Amino acid sequence: MEEENEAIGSSQPNGSLQKLSEAEEGGPRRDLGSPVPIQIKGPGSGTRESFVSIWRHPAIMERLRALRGLFACVGCVPRRTRRRERSRVSSPVPTCAATLLLQRLQDQEGDRAQAYCELESALCQDSSRPPCGVVNRLLAEVSRDLTAAQGVTSNVKTAASNVLVALARTHFTLVMAELQSHLKAAGDMSKEFVLNTLSKLFSTYAPQCIPFVWLMLAGLRSVVGQVKSGQILRIACAVLKQWLDGVKTYLSSGMQCPWPAMEKEQICENLHELLFSVVWNWQDCQEEQDKQAVLGAVAAMLEVLLQEERHQEQVWEQLLWLVHPCQEIQDICRVAKSLTIFLEALGGIESVIPGDKFLDVTSAVFYQLYDDSKQHSEAGRAQLTHCIMLQARICPEETILFLQSQLGDDWEPGCVAALGLLGALARSDEPVMTEMLPQVVEAVQRLCSDPSIRVRTAILYFIKDLLSSNTRSCSAWDVVGHIFREFSRATGRRAAGDLSAREAQEEGALQELCMDILGSLDVSVRGMSKLLWPRLLLFVVPAQYTGMLIPVSRCVCALAEREELTGRPIEHLDPHFVSSMFQGPLLTPQTLLARLLVVAGSPVAGSKLQAAALLLMKNLHSRFHRAVGAMWATEIPLLLQCLEGKDESFPDTAEFERRLLKFLKASLDTIEEKAWIEALSCELSQRLSSSASSSAEKSFLYKALGTVLGSCQGVLHVQEKLLQHLEEANAEEPREAQGIISLLSHAAENNFHTVLATLTMFASRLCKGRNARISRRKKMELDSTRAHATRSALMLAHGSVALRASKEQLLAHLEGDIVGNVLMLYSCSCRDLQNNLALVQSITDCSSAYQAVGDSASFNPSLKSKLLEILMDLMKKYYSGMPVSPVPLKVVLALEQLSKLKPSSESKDLREMLVLCCKNIVTHPSAEMMLKIRKSQQAAQYLQLQQTSLRALGRLMVVLLETEPSGGFFQNIVHVLQKSMVSSNVWERKRALQTCSQLLAVCEELQRRDACEHFGSLVGLLAPLTCDPMPASRQLAVTCLSSLLRIQAKATNTDIETGDIRSLCEGLHACSIASQLQTTSKMAMIVCRNFPLERTVDFMTAIKETIRKANGVRVRAAGKWMTTFLQMHGKDISWNVPPILYILRSITSFAQQSTFLPFLCQAVVILTRCHTEAVMSNFSRPLGPTDSETWRRIREFCLQRWSQ
Repeated sequence: MEEENEAIGSSQPNGSLQKLSEAEEGGPRRDLGSPVPIQIKGPGSGTRESFVSIWRHPAIMERLRALRGLFACVGCVPRRTRRRERSRVSSPVPTCAATLLLQRLQDQEGDRAQAYCELESALCQDSSRPPCGVVNRLLAEVSRDLTAAQGVTSNVKTAASNVLVALARTHFTLVMAELQSHLKAAGDMSKEFVLNTLSKLFSTYAPQCIPFVWLMLAGLRSVVGQVKSGQILRIACAVLKQWLDGVKTYLSSGMQCPWPAMEKEQICENLHELLFSVVWNWQDCQEEQDKQAVLGAVAAMLEVLLQEERHQEQVWEQLLWLVHPCQEIQDICRVAKSLTIFLEALGGIESVIPGDKFLDVTSAVFYQLYDDSKQHSEAGRAQLTHCIMLQARICPEETILFLQSQLGDDWEPGCVAALGLLGALARSDEPVMTEMLPQVVEAVQRLCSDPSIRVRTAILYFIKDLLSSNTRSCSAWDVVGHIFREFSRATGRRAAGDLSAREAQEEGALQELCMDILGSLDVSVRGMSKLLWPRLLLFVVPAQYTGMLIPVSRCVCALAEREELTGRPIEHLDPHFVSSMFQGPLLTPQTLLARLLVVAGSPVAGSKLQAAALLLMKNLHSRFHRAVGAMWATEIPLLLQCLEGKDESFPDTAEFERRLLKFLKASLDTIEEKAWIEALSCELSQRLSSSASSSAEKSFLYKALGTVLGSCQGVLHVQEKLLQHLEEANAEEPREAQGIISLLSHAAENNFHTVLATLTMFASRLCKGRNARISRRKKMELDSTRAHATRSALMLAHGSVALRASKEQLLAHLEGDIVGNVLMLYSCSCRDLQNNLALVQSITDCSSAYQAVGDSASFNPSLKSKLLEILMDLMKKYYSGMPVSPVPLKVVLALEQLSKLKPSSESKDLREMLVLCCKNIVTHPSAEMMLKIRKSQQAAQYLQLQQTSLRALGRLMVVLLETEPSGGFFQNIVHVLQKSMVSSNVWERKRALQTCSQLLAVCEELQRRDACEHFGSLVGLLAPLTCDPMPASRQLAVTCLSSLLRIQAKATNTDIETGDIRSLCEGLHACSIASQLQTTSKMAMIVCRNFPLERTVDFMTAIKETIRKANGVRVRAAGKWMTTFLQMHGKDISWNVPPILYILRSITSFAQQSTFLPFLCQAVVILTRCHTEAVMSNFSRPLGPTDSETWRRIREFCLQRWSQ
C-alpha cells in the first residue's frame, strides 16, 4: 500500500506538466476520428485474408485495438471477453527481449514481480516499438494481474502498473484505452492499481493525457457509484484532482485547445455530472482523510468549471438545485451534507457568488432551520447550521446583514434561529464579524423586553457566546446585568404562582442557564476582569439574586487567584447604574457582610449556596475590614469542611449555625471598632425589620443581631435596638416569639445587665396598670392575644437569659429579677396553655442554670416551695384533662431539675409529687382513650410525647432517690407503681414496667440495696407479667427480673445460679400460650433458686394482688410461679405456713378463683406434705363467717386424708 500511496503522491502535475510545451515523442499525434484505409474481402468477393496476416500491419492493429477499447469505454459496443488461456499466441514476429520476458510470464516461470521489472527496463531501453502481437498479449497478461481481486501480491501489481507506464511510451493510445475499459467495468474487479497507473501515466505523459479527459471523467463516474469510502476513494479523488489541475494548467498556459467545441462542451457536461455524483454519493464519509479527499476533488472540479463565465451559471444553478429539495423533503440531512461539501469546496477557491444566488441559498437554508413544522432531526439541524456558517465564511458581510435583518421580524422562530447563528459567528472570531459586532449587539439589545421565553433564552445563549470570545463589544450593553435581571425575572414569575407546570419548568431552565453562563466565564479572556469587577458586588446584596451567589463566588475566586480584585472601586462605576441596582446608598462593608452572613446561616439555601457565601467572604476580606484577613483565612475553611460533610437534610444544622455565630463573635472581637460594629448591627436590624415573618432567614437574623449587640459597647444603642424589635415582633407567631428569645439570649452573653434591664423595663410596661385605672384602649391592648403571647415569650426569654449568665450574674439576679419577672408576667397572663408551658419551661431553665453554677445549696427554700406548689397545681389541673397536653411532660422535666436543688423537700411532698406524676404519666390515659388516640391523626405525636414523659418520670425518680437517702422513699415508689402493674389496662401496665425498668437500672448503677428489701413484692408483681398479652410488656418484665437478680447477687456477694433469664426471652415471643407458660416456668425456677426466703410473704401477697385483679394467662402464670416456689422451698418456710394459708384462704373469695383453683389445691397439698402438723393445726380451727365454700371443701378434704 505504501508504494501506491507514493505513486499517488508523485502523481502531481507540477513536474510532468512542464512537458505540455514540448513535442510529443513517438511521432505526430493521430486523429482518432480519421478513417483507416483497410479492406478485408468478404466471402462473396474472394478469398478472405487470414487474421494472422493482419498482424503484419502494426499501425492498423494499433488503431483497431484503440478504437475497440474506446468504444467499450463509452459503452457503445459490448467488448468480447479476452482470452484467458495461458498458452502463447503464435506470431511470426521476430523474438526480442520483451517477447522472452512475456513468455516467462505466461509460463509462470520465476518471480513475476522480477519479470515485470525486467520487462519494464527492456521497454524503456529499447528504442524500437514492440510488435502489436506482443503488445496485445502483454496487455492481456498485465491486465489480468492488475485487476485481480485476490491471489496477486501488491508488489506484482505495482510492477505490472510500471510495465504499462513504460509501454505507453510507444503505445500510449492502447494503454489508455485498456485502462479506461478497466475503469468503467463493473463487478468485483480491483480498481486501486488501475487508478494508480492512471496517476503515473498523467505524471509521465501529461500532454498525451489531455485529449482523454472526457473519457477519464466518464470512467470516474462509474467508480464514484461503486466506491463509498476507504483507500480507493482517496486514490480516485487524488487522480481526479491531478487530472483537473493539469487541465486547468493546460488551459491557462495559452496552448491551443486540443478539443473541438462540441467535445469541450461534452467535457464540461461530464464534469458537471461527475461533480453532482461525487457530492451526492460521497457525502456520508466518516473518516477525516476521506472527507479531505472529497473536498479536494470537488474544489478542483469547481475551479475548472468556474474559469469561464458561461460555466459559472451552471455551477450556481447546481448550488440552488441542492438547496431546493430542502423545501420538499422532511429529513434534509443528506441534502445538507451535499450542500456542506459544495460550500466547503467553494470556500477554498477564489470566486464571487452572485448576490441574488447567495441570498436565495441563504434564505432557503435559514427557512429550513427555523421552520418548526419540519421537525428536523438534531443531525439535520446541525448540518443546516454548518451550511450557514460556511456561507458566512464565503460572504461574511452579506450573511451577517441577512441574519441581523431577521432580528426585527415578528416571527419568533426566525428570531431565535438568527440569534443562535449570530452567537456562533461571534464565537468564530471572523474578522468581519468582529468589525460588525457592535451593531449586532445593538440590534440584539433591542430584543431584551421580548416576553417570549424562547427569545429570552436565545439572547442568553448569544451573550454566552459573546462573552466567550469578545468582551470589548459589551461596553455599550451591560450584558452581566442582563443575566442577573433575567434570573430575577424568572424568579419573580415562578414565585407569583400563576404559571402552568410547563411554563414553570421553562423559567427554571432559564434560571439554570443564567447560572451556567456566569459560572462558565473565563476570567482570563481579555477585558473580562474589567467587565466583572467590581460590578459583581452590586448583585450580591439584593435578595432576588441569591441563587446566583454560587457562580458569583466562582468568578470572584478566579479573579482572586489572578490578583485582580484591586480594580476600579465601586464609586467609579456609572452612578445611574449603581442607583438603579440599589435604589439607595452605595454598597458598604456592613451591607455586604450582613447579606453573606444571612445566606451562609440559612439551611434552606442549601450547602452549596452557603459555601459560596463563605468563599465570597474569604476572597473579599479586604472589602470588609483590614483586621479579619488572617483570622478568616484560618476559620472559613473549617466552616467549609463542616458544610462538605453536611447534607441539606442533615440533622446537625443547629451545630453549623452555632459555629457560624461563634465565628461572627470572634470576628467582632478581632475588629474591636465600636462604630463599625454598631453599623453592622444597624444593617442587620434593618434587614430584620424588612423581612417577612415567614422568611426562612429571619430566624438566623435574630441570632446574628443578638450576637452583634452582645459585642456592642454602647448601652443606649443596645437598649434601643432591643426595645425596637420587642415592640415590632408579633409573638402570636411561633417564629417571631422564638426569634425574640434568640435575640435576647445571644445579646445577654456579653451584655447581661443591659439585656436584663431592658427585659425588666419591657415586662413592667406590659404588667403596669393592669389592676389600676387605665384607659379602655390601653386595657384592651394589655388584654389582647398579642400581649399575652408577648408575656409568654418574655417568660421564656428570662429562662434563656439565665442559661447564658455567669455564676456571679446568676446568683445576684436569679431569685429577685429573673424569677421575680417570670412570676410577675405569669400573674398578669391569662394562664392558658401557652402561658403555662412558658412558665414551666422558664422554671426548668432557671433551675438548670442555677444547678449548673455549682452552688445549689443556697437556693431559697421558700422560693423553691412556691415553685413546687405552682407545678403541682398545674399537674392537678391537667390530670383529667386533654391526653395530648404537653404540660405534664414539661412539669415532670421542671420537677426533675427543681428537685436537684437543695435543700430537699419533705417526704410527704415528694410522695405527693410522685403520686401526681404517676397518675398523669403512668395511669393516664385509660385503655378506651388509648384506643381513640391510636385511631386519631395525632397518634404518632402523642405516643412520642408519652414515651418522652415516661423517660422524664424515670429520671425524676432517680433524682428523688439521690436527694432522699432514706429507704422509705423507694418503698413509696414501689407502692405507687404496684397499682399500675396489676391494672387491667394493658397500656398502663406497659408504662409502669417502663418506669420500673428505669428505676431498677438506676438502683443497679448506684448500687442501692433498696430493691433487695422489696425483692419478694417486685417478683410477685413482675412474674405474672411475663405472660402479659402485650409482647413489649413481657420483654420489660424479664428485664426488670434480670435487674433484680443482679442487684440481689451484688448485695449478697453471690453469683446468679443457672445463668441469666434473658436467654429465655425467645420462648415468650411465641404466640402459643402453652409455650409462654412453659418458658415462664423455667424463669421461675431460676429466680426461685436465688430467692431470699425472708421475702416469702411479700411474694405471696403480691401474687394475691395479681390474682385479685388479673385474669386469663396472667393468673395461670401467677399460679405457675407460686407452685414452683413452694415445690422448691416448701420445706424451708415452716414459720411462714400460717400467713401463706391465710393468703390462700383469702384468694378463694376472689372471682378468679376458678382459674386459680388447680394451683390453689396444689399449693395446699405441697404445704400439707411438707408441714403436715402445722397445716392440720390450722385446719382444726373453726371456720369463720367469711370463709368461702371452696376453702371449706379444701379444708375437709385435707382433714379427712391426713388425719388418718
